[in-house]
Amino acid sequence: MKQTPASGVNGGATRRDFLKTAAAATAASSAAFIARNAHAAGSDVIRVGMIGCGPRCTGAAAEALTADPGARVVAMTDMIPGRIQAKRELLTRQFKDRIAVNDDHCFTGFDGYKHVIEASDVVLIANAAKFHPFHAMAALQAGKHVFVEKPHGIDPAGIRLLRQAAEVAKEKRLCLVSGLQSRHHSGYAETIQRIHDGAIGEIVSLEENFLRPPYQITPREPWMSELQWQCSTQYHFNWLSGDDVPQSLVHNLDRASWVLGDQAPVKCHGLAGRSSMTDPIYGNVFDHHSVVYEMENGVRIYAFCRTTEGCFNDTSSLVFGTKGRASILNCQIWGENAWRWKGECNPYQVEHDILFKGIRSGEPVNNGDFMARSTMIGIMGQLSCYTGEEMTWKRVNDSDFAYPPRPEDCHDAMEPPVLPNPDGTYPVYKPGFTRLLEG
Repeated sequence: MKQTPASGVNGGATRRDFLKTAAAATAASSAAFIARNAHAAGSDVIRVGMIGCGPRCTGAAAEALTADPGARVVAMTDMIPGRIQAKRELLTRQFKDRIAVNDDHCFTGFDGYKHVIEASDVVLIANAAKFHPFHAMAALQAGKHVFVEKPHGIDPAGIRLLRQAAEVAKEKRLCLVSGLQSRHHSGYAETIQRIHDGAIGEIVSLEENFLRPPYQITPREPWMSELQWQCSTQYHFNWLSGDDVPQSLVHNLDRASWVLGDQAPVKCHGLAGRSSMTDPIYGNVFDHHSVVYEMENGVRIYAFCRTTEGCFNDTSSLVFGTKGRASILNCQIWGENAWRWKGECNPYQVEHDILFKGIRSGEPVNNGDFMARSTMIGIMGQLSCYTGEEMTWKRVNDSDFAYPPRPEDCHDAMEPPVLPNPDGTYPVYKPGFTRLLEG
């Protein structure tokens, strides 16, 4: 297993470097694209690399291998070496010789992504969401197809980079596929099409819920530095995950935007905080959020997420209209045009079927539009929750705010940007006092 060298603050590629090299790389990618489409016969190997070795990237790898018999996992990286070994063994038990990852293609450290990209034709990105736009851009500029898990960024600066990455994918005719898997669920799609066709009349409001216990808790092992532990439990630190509105509620917000014609809200206000999940193990994220989004036509989305033990749990996407109501997740409509879908669909698999079909056919899939919009809706709500301010769509899209440090400045020897208080707890944002977008 290779530990990639620590990169200093000024040692890695920057956003400016990415943009300056994009045009030159486009010409070179034309020849590479012809070579990639030799896969069209269906028998050639497609090399798959994993950036992240948590459960979601491991699941994505299994779905990629299921989608295409020529797919082979050839490289893996994670901040925690033990995860790489464990997930390599797990995938090997299921897919045997289709896991072609030797020790020299297992990488740790912040620069591990570079080596995975170099070794692969397709890159699966499901690590800390802070790095999703940065790693997607790096892979696309290198001429590689990309699957990237949600959320597709955690701050306005990240979404700006993601939009640029989507344009690079278009220029190079590469696939950029989103982990917002609801878009690939045929039952959800039919339910939403019926809503668009007037089955519940005019839409009045939407209610979105993602209420559950905290994400997996990762105890700190004796050998872990503060940085390694925070990376190992990244969902509990906002500089890595962006917190729960963009991290979890983004699925709901993507469905809501889809229902409303792929529109974004004009403004929102949020109420949130940290009430009971306050032990150091929970890092510095909030444990409950409520966000009210307002569309240009006055329709409101009432959105709620919570990560608290011992409470009522629910995951739902409800749409209320003048002639009835609908549940997207139940694929059901009540009212004048009652209906229920009775099929079966695994959207996690479908998204990879679509990705590999696009690669084999030479007809690339690009989800950049809804990836950027839906994630920014989540970011908009999170920033309102953190600050207590009303947040407008224009303001967040005009902002270049990024949670420090920026992805390109992260390196293995750095100190994490948030450190524990004397009592071991971590400082949290204070609505009404915290200001994030100024300047």
